[in-house]
Amino acid sequence: MSDIKLVVGLGNPGAKYEQTRHNIGFLVVDRLVGDSGCSMSNHLRWRAHVAKLPGLGTILMKPQTFMNESGQSVGAAVRFYKLEPEQVLVVYDDVSLPFGARRFRMSGSAGGHNGMKSIISHLGSDRFPRLKLGIGMDSRPAELAGAEGEAAKNKPGGSLVGHVLGKFSVEERNELENTLATAAEAVQFALSEGVEAAANAFNTKKKA
Repeated sequence: MSDIKLVVGLGNPGAKYEQTRHNIGFLVVDRLVGDSGCSMSNHLRWRAHVAKLPGLGTILMKPQTFMNESGQSVGAAVRFYKLEPEQVLVVYDDVSLPFGARRFRMSGSAGGHNGMKSIISHLGSDRFPRLKLGIGMDSRPAELAGAEGEAAKNKPGGSLVGHVLGKFSVEERNELENTLATAAEAVQFALSEGVEAAANAFNTKKKA
């Protein structure tokens, strides 16, 4: 049995951001809610939508701050339940992985992800497990070099920002159902068997 007590899916609130790549963490939590038959409620103090998985009692959370303030919601829940960082599993998008790829990690840096930066800051630790889901920037980030490249990546409408905040392509939508179903299954496996076992079972194998 896993010691995970809180599963957090990252995204931005509001209709504008629905079905965008950056919100794939939200979509996985939605899938977990639908599969389990529980329902989400709005926790005003935490600024989050929350639900409790039947049986396990694990809390599911979608922060309703914007992405770069996600740590406010996560930190509030962690303090309320008196959790250790290791008891939190965060599900979020990763531009460095191909679309549909999965990678559990036990700890690590934010890797440039603003939601993760906020959570690490509010928890005071990066030693918590996470499930990274690929949203497929391929080689484009490597093509942006120097000061001009950094500016292009980070300005609204730039290559990286435009990609992560963009809607799923037709090809991605065709894969999305299977991607979300497998990610939700991976989270459930992590809750029952542990994150390391889930990594062995569900991490996408790197191509030779």
